Amino acid sequence: MRIERFRWWHIDEVLPLEEDLFGPEKWSVAMFWNELAQRNYYVVAMENDDLVGYAGLSIVDHEESWVQNIAVKRDAQRLGIGRALLEDLLGEVKRQNVQRTLLEVAVDNHPAQKLYATYDFEPVGIRRGYYQPSNTDALVMMRDA
Repeated sequence: MRIERFRWWHIDEVLPLEEDLFGPEKWSVAMFWNELAQRNYYVVAMENDDLVGYAGLSIVDHEESWVQNIAVKRDAQRLGIGRALLEDLLGEVKRQNVQRTLLEVAVDNHPAQKLYATYDFEPVGIRRGYYQPSNTDALVMMRDA
């Protein structure tokens, strides 16, 4: 498995993954184009020539960054790909000398919360009804550099 920069041509490859994992809460083509246009840091995980996951990071300034998303194909989960993607994002945080990183994760996504906790992310708040249309709350987690 290799991690490389997410490019515009990867958008069509991530859309079925978005649909499968997030259903009606999936990101649109326009949302991905916007992330790339903003020059946010996005990477893909490739197994041979197949995209098996992706992740994104938005760096606000040297004080704050946000993990935008981490997604791994269902049949490739629990193989360390999500961990590798997160480590790549945190490597970029370190390279950019950002002081803290935050993320939102569904309150019922315990496997992801457990992964984030192993990287010193701690709960700092709840965003009620954050995920739409399911109205699922998001747990806000943060870690210092």
